[in-house]
Amino acid sequence: MTQPLIGQIVAAFGRQYLVKLPDGEAIACVTRGKKSEAVCGDRVELQRTAAASTDQSISSQGVIDRILPRTSLLHRSDAFKEKLIAANVTQIVVVVASEPSFSDELLARCLIAAEDQDLDVLIVLNKCDLTEPAVAARARLEPYRAIGYRVLELTARDNAEPLRPLLHGQQSVLVGQSGMGKSTLINALLPDAQAATREISTALDSGKHTTTHAKLYRLDEYSTLIDCPGVQAFGLHHLDAAAIAAGFVEFSPYRGQCRFYNCRHQTEPGCALTEAAKEGKIDARRMQLFQSISGAQK
Repeated sequence: MTQPLIGQIVAAFGRQYLVKLPDGEAIACVTRGKKSEAVCGDRVELQRTAAASTDQSISSQGVIDRILPRTSLLHRSDAFKEKLIAANVTQIVVVVASEPSFSDELLARCLIAAEDQDLDVLIVLNKCDLTEPAVAARARLEPYRAIGYRVLELTARDNAEPLRPLLHGQQSVLVGQSGMGKSTLINALLPDAQAATREISTALDSGKHTTTHAKLYRLDEYSTLIDCPGVQAFGLHHLDAAAIAAGFVEFSPYRGQCRFYNCRHQTEPGCALTEAAKEGKIDARRMQLFQSISGAQK
């Protein structure tokens, strides 16, 4: 039997994947069976099924046999389905903007998912040239700074370079709502990003309108960046109540101090978290977000 090749998924579209080998060769792959759990960032074993064409823009073809063990998996879910986002990342970069207004619930949900996978977190506030909206956005992010999250302020269309050193040595994934300026950031950091996207479309034979679920770019020898389409919701149906609470890092000093061991931190008497929120030790809006998100879990 032919020795399997090992590569990394750098783009995904439906059940089609572009896998790069260590020597840089790109192979357009499918998975065996109808259901695929492969995702951008996965390291996989594959078998080549067709040699490279004489047309250098068309890669070899292959089939993915096995997903190698992951160090992390970022995904979202609702009661009906699960959406895999990225694998083997070490950092989540959540992009918000001064304008349009961002969803603090979506931000909180992203951070819960990051804490669940033990990922480093960086919040990027974009469009800081919009003076008045930036003041309001900065105030909304102050509770996150206060509990230790890093917040980087920039205007991507003018200068995205302050972000680059914070990506070095990390396998990062970029997430955020549509309109926050993620594409501007990507194009500023990676001037060849559009060309890379066209190459992916050609390799997967999906035409110029292909929108991949996620794309992985190499920033340097030690750093990669996965760009995901804009998200308007981030379901956490796969996490239980304890994992949701663990995603609120400021709750740590108060865990285990409630009157009832099975306290849901909603309206129960003697809840240490709600008392801390009343006393201003926990940000009131963050407490509301927790109660809304945990209350929605079934």
